[in-house]
Amino acid sequence: MEEVGIQKIKLHSILPQSFYARDPRVVARALLGKLLVRRDTRVRTGRIVETEAYLENDPAAHSFRGPTPRNRVMFGPAGHAYVYFTYGMHYCMNVSCQKEGEPGAVLLRALEPMEGIAAMAKARGVKLSTSSTQRELRALTSGPARLAQALGITRERDNGKDLTDPWAELFLAEDDFEAGRVRVTVRIGISKAVDKKLRYVLERNPFVSR
Repeated sequence: MEEVGIQKIKLHSILPQSFYARDPRVVARALLGKLLVRRDTRVRTGRIVETEAYLENDPAAHSFRGPTPRNRVMFGPAGHAYVYFTYGMHYCMNVSCQKEGEPGAVLLRALEPMEGIAAMAKARGVKLSTSSTQRELRALTSGPARLAQALGITRERDNGKDLTDPWAELFLAEDDFEAGRVRVTVRIGISKAVDKKLRYVLERNPFVSR
């Protein structure tokens, strides 16, 4: 497994607002292979391997019935974290897309852990063996709730955070990784608009949630 040191992530490699100010379907595909970084007492980095797009006038999107205090981040500006609490126990992280005033977001569904793996395991309450198996590592960040917990992402701490700020403790960046082939499927874990093919995964990546 590749190790991505924070020193290798230059300020200019942090994804700019223009990256997000596009159709969520475009952003969801483009985010595959990018890095999600939490920079606090320990740097924790994961490579995005699975996303889902949520569109304007999308019955499955939290923005469908218009802006509320809960979902206002989805209405812009682009490049901000939209974090919500679900099932009374889990946080999930999205990034806002589109032009300001036009709702759209991409849900981050799975990461391949790259750096700060011990800190991720501690946050998840997962005990790793001396030579961590792929199965153990997959349990850290495969799934939207798991990745949020592994990186310490909560609504109170991160909702509305500007992910394009080079000094932020939570941001998305790129390196020289080539994403390769992308597979598109229907979204999972939802009850509305279930037939829309808006889930994007890196084909054959073992850290994809399903």
